[in-house]
Amino acid sequence: MLYCLSFLWAIGLIFSFFGIMPFDPLNLIFSLFLILIFSLLINRIFSWLFKTHSNVESTYITALILALIIGPEKSLNGFLFLIFVSAIAIASKYLLAINKKHIFNPAAFAVVVSAYVVNYYPSWWIGDKHMIIFVLLLGILIVIKLQRTDLVLSFLIVFIITSSGFTTSWQQIFSLVKDSLSYSPILFFAFIMLTEPATTPPTRKLRIIYGSLVALLIAPFVHISSVYFVFESALVLGNVFSYLVSPKEKLILKLKEKIKIAQNTYDFVFPIRQKLKFQPGQYMEWTLPAQKNDSRGQRRYFTIASSPTEQEIKIGVKFYENPSSFKKALQSLNKGDEVVAGQLAGEFTLPNDKNKKLVFVAGGIGVTPFRSMVKYLTDNNEKRDIIIFYAAKTYGDIAYKEIFEEAQNKLGIKTVYVLSDAKGAPKGFNCETGFLTKEIIFKNVKDFQERKFYISGPKSMIDSFKITLKEMKVRKNNIKTDFFPGYA
Repeated sequence: MLYCLSFLWAIGLIFSFFGIMPFDPLNLIFSLFLILIFSLLINRIFSWLFKTHSNVESTYITALILALIIGPEKSLNGFLFLIFVSAIAIASKYLLAINKKHIFNPAAFAVVVSAYVVNYYPSWWIGDKHMIIFVLLLGILIVIKLQRTDLVLSFLIVFIITSSGFTTSWQQIFSLVKDSLSYSPILFFAFIMLTEPATTPPTRKLRIIYGSLVALLIAPFVHISSVYFVFESALVLGNVFSYLVSPKEKLILKLKEKIKIAQNTYDFVFPIRQKLKFQPGQYMEWTLPAQKNDSRGQRRYFTIASSPTEQEIKIGVKFYENPSSFKKALQSLNKGDEVVAGQLAGEFTLPNDKNKKLVFVAGGIGVTPFRSMVKYLTDNNEKRDIIIFYAAKTYGDIAYKEIFEEAQNKLGIKTVYVLSDAKGAPKGFNCETGFLTKEIIFKNVKDFQERKFYISGPKSMIDSFKITLKEMKVRKNNIKTDFFPGYA
């Protein structure tokens, strides 16, 4: 997100140098400078006052969004407005937060406040027709990465329907779509501001409702007396809905211990004062204290490896050669060091129908959601018809083996280990060798077409196995995959 926003601003700067964009490039540069400096300053002040971790990445992103939708300014009053809007945006993250979770999209909230308090309105210069192709291409990449296609599509569909006055004229609809894509900030709003992870609902159904609601509020026939909603005010109201239906937890956790559970693989264990309400298989966003960031920043998503029945939160992490700076910082954590965990989300959870037959397919450290599910079932003595395929490179790479053995003894949940290199396995260890193939599935799961497949692991493994299941004639609605952004 940070790189994409920086690139968009740079394109605007280049266009202004060549007279394609109608403003002075020096004004654009100085406007961004003011927004960045005061955003960082206000963030530092509030971070000190609230004695909390400062998320500098988030501050940069908010500042760049503001720089793309307001200004550029060239007068003293204009510069003062930029400072005011920047201060409101950053302050809202701290002052309008409950349990350390901010409620509103900072940029949208600041623009709404500035409109009513100082009568300052955004220019939305990023919506210029010359910028559309760049916003479209980068926006699509962001939405795919965030897995928010459902949210953006629901917003755009409802926006087009309501803005066209529910007409059935294809010519009028086409004209509206063309105008929206060519001369409107609609794409930047949908791809960048609407999809902010911290203020969007955690599940697909709720995101569709959220996107539809925001689009509906923008419709020309929706108003309160003489007050009509625009992008920013509609988003702020939508944020209220999102907050009400989303998990509220944002935890400051202190490391209790690191436990080696497999080769180069560790459980990071964090005690909690009260039980975290989550479903086995869900994930959280984890933020480390200030560090030298790599290109992916100081935040990562990790599945909660522990069960809701346990008194601690665990995450299982695999370390490779030449790890990212995030992994290095994580690995160097000592007992008592703090991390921030929030944005609980994920639909990679057990089905409500307890009679549904399941197959779990784990690749490497992708086993963590299954550890959570199996431990939950074992602790509750809840029997389900489940067969697990656990693919790993060597015997030493297998994690949580004792959990799966306990589940087999108590609940009859069978685990089939598939090792690409079985040379180091102890004598008598029962496993399949090579890679997980449809022949191994046929051998161990006779009724595979009656079952729902859960797949968790690196993206390449998931994509490959989905092709295998398609060849096996497994229905698409019987395949569920985990959100797994990478190993770095």
